[in-house]
Amino acid sequence: TSFCNLRMPLIKGKSARQTLKEKGLWEEYRKSHPYNPAAKFYSSGTESMTNDADLSYYGTISIGTPPQSFSVIFDTGSSNLWVPSVYCNSSACENHNQFNPSQSSTFQWGDQSLSIQYGTGSMTGLLGSDTVEVGGISVAKQVFGLSETEASFMTYMQADGILGLAFQSIASDNVVPVFNNMITQGLVSEPIFSVYLSGNSEQGSEVVFGGTDSTHYTGTITWIPLSSATYWQINMDSVTINGQTVACSGGCQAIIDTGTSQIVGPTTDINNLNSWVGASTDQSGDAIVNCQNIPSMPDVTFTLNGNAFTVPASAYVSQSSSGCMTGFGQGGTMQLWILGDVFIREYYAVFNAQSQNIGLAKSA
Repeated sequence: TSFCNLRMPLIKGKSARQTLKEKGLWEEYRKSHPYNPAAKFYSSGTESMTNDADLSYYGTISIGTPPQSFSVIFDTGSSNLWVPSVYCNSSACENHNQFNPSQSSTFQWGDQSLSIQYGTGSMTGLLGSDTVEVGGISVAKQVFGLSETEASFMTYMQADGILGLAFQSIASDNVVPVFNNMITQGLVSEPIFSVYLSGNSEQGSEVVFGGTDSTHYTGTITWIPLSSATYWQINMDSVTINGQTVACSGGCQAIIDTGTSQIVGPTTDINNLNSWVGASTDQSGDAIVNCQNIPSMPDVTFTLNGNAFTVPASAYVSQSSSGCMTGFGQGGTMQLWILGDVFIREYYAVFNAQSQNIGLAKSA
């Protein structure tokens, strides 16, 4: 068979933070749902996710015969696929697309239930299998979750569900992930996928399954071996500013996570990093800076397995109508660093499931 790389375009849509601010609900929401990016990585045996109010990249997949369409977050920090179902009465399901198994001739029920922990609640549901179409690839007999209950914060997210791209070792119920099935069903020419996240424009971001797109990066790809094939986890040597170590002293573990909007680390490290760049943290945990200071703020360098990856202030500060804040978020006591969308916008990321390494190159 001849392969072409299969492109999954992502739309950069409105984040929950933007939606809530427009409705005048943001401050109240943040008080009752404090940001807990680490929640996704705490729970044992259940697949978890965070109440990330700034996620904004979505792609459309379809499930069933005939196809039913869903927008999902392509999440390299988790491993299950799930979507809302017609069995769900939560408010979050009512304003999102819901899968109806009775309308698909290829659907089959599984024999297990699914429970996914969130920072502020959970998603529970049932497992079934069906044909899942992603970027022109039809994956047969993919096991996925059909939600029955969903945490309330999902109401404000644009995406209907999540498509996890991490390893089976952390999948809830040991479900085989979508990308594993693409490989074993011979649907991709190489066991790799790559992610490009555009900066400001709504269009242009994409996941390519089976290869890379050289128009999305400049220079060469630096390959970094995984330290653990669970998340896409690697060794980070240090976080430095002007050659001075400001965080991750003596080394730490980091994951490349498309499903987290910020760069997240242990709270003490993040507070130190934010104060070094001149940010002050407000009561909701946002690190506020004066927008006029961006040109004079320092670069931050993340050294991964001996290779330096520098992120300038223009990339780590986000601007909105209500001011500017850094993209460095507090992860509590968790020692794992999460290099999320703030980092991936700067560095095109290639994920090789077979040789178990990550390639990073400067985004074009």
